Amino acid sequence: VQLVESGGGLVQPGGSLRLSCAASGFTFSSYAMKWYRQTPGKERELVAAISNAGGSTNYADSVKGRFTISRDNAENTVYLQMNSLKPEDTAVYYCNAKREFFMDYWGKGTLVTVSS
Repeated sequence: VQLVESGGGLVQPGGSLRLSCAASGFTFSSYAMKWYRQTPGKERELVAAISNAGGSTNYADSVKGRFTISRDNAENTVYLQMNSLKPEDTAVYYCNAKREFFMDYWGKGTLVTVSS
């Protein structure tokens, strides 16, 4: 099983990034997918989630209207489009696969730095 995040990097405030998470080794379309983020000394925070078929999404209040989660079940990939980035969005972003009664899977994370 693998979840591999990509797309992180350094961006100026107000800029955009698109994160990707490529999944393999499990039935991707049976899992809800989530993006979390974490900064040093803080707990991991849920940023966005999408249902297994993509019909339902939800977001943390701090990112509503700026971030969009989506998925492509044919490509076993989940995305996080991040617009109007703020310095407080700086964090390591993690991809998570979740299915009731099954174990969760986690990626290793990708660093997003928002700074001028």
